[in-house]
Amino acid sequence: MAIDYSSLEGTQRILIEADLVPLQGTRFQSTGFPNLGAAVYDGPDGSRMLLVESAQSMANRMEAVCWDMAADDWVEPLRGLPLVKVVDEEGNTLTNSVLEAHRINSAYILEGKDKKMFDILKEELASMEVGAVDIRKLAKVILKYDTNSLLHGVFLAKKDLAGGRLRMPRVLSAFIEAESAGIAQSGGVKNDHVDPSGDTAKGFGNVPFTRDEFTAKKITAFFNIDLAQVRGYGLGENAEKLLTALAFFKIRRFLETGLRLRTACDLGVNEITVTHPDGYELPTLPETESEVAKSIKKVGEEGLFVEPPVTVVTWEQ
Repeated sequence: MAIDYSSLEGTQRILIEADLVPLQGTRFQSTGFPNLGAAVYDGPDGSRMLLVESAQSMANRMEAVCWDMAADDWVEPLRGLPLVKVVDEEGNTLTNSVLEAHRINSAYILEGKDKKMFDILKEELASMEVGAVDIRKLAKVILKYDTNSLLHGVFLAKKDLAGGRLRMPRVLSAFIEAESAGIAQSGGVKNDHVDPSGDTAKGFGNVPFTRDEFTAKKITAFFNIDLAQVRGYGLGENAEKLLTALAFFKIRRFLETGLRLRTACDLGVNEITVTHPDGYELPTLPETESEVAKSIKKVGEEGLFVEPPVTVVTWEQ
């Protein structure tokens, strides 16, 4: 069954919620932040809330489930999408724009001695050195070389690229939070049966530690697809369908394969609800796989992708 795009006409956002539960037991481990630890805060009704996964981390996770590490390529339905690969001087793979936190703006892509990608962007976007940034033109260039960045956002923070003014916010954003969160404190000890009183600074000796996990009345993953932003790019019907189907694919695949967030945070899905628009149902994973593959072919036939779709940059310091 194909994705129903007609029901989305005029819709500004697609809002999705997934009810999550720990797969075993009741405890789970949240994300942590430097100098803060777990992000615990008061909800509007005074209940204790917990940020289980941030928007930045969720973007990384939804990208990771799209990549086949063994094949060093997109997972099968996404093959043909443009991206930038980084190799060392011997041709060994180092990284790529899908897995890099800053995507096409990665230092490994734009800051090395190999200026191929930097020069391409500078030439393609030369008309924006002065004056207002043409978002539609920027979107067309990003679609051409690194389609994934259109969904998760990019900031080309280089003064030689339109003065560092080229940025695109996320089309697909997500986070996970827990309601009525309680701390489950525990601890343990790293035992040294040879020398319990050894120098702990060097890894010897017995080392006791504390551990904070959490319980919660409810854990929810929230997803937001900004269709108004997709339409605003002016890329045409096939490209718009591709970006929408790709967003659906990322959400579905993450919920089905990517919910082991940490060793002590392995979650499952109870229910998925599209809260807006009313009555819309999230397409199944097979439906999104089929639609994405067809859309990649159609957009490629329009000449909107670079050929070949992989741009290779050599990393030399």
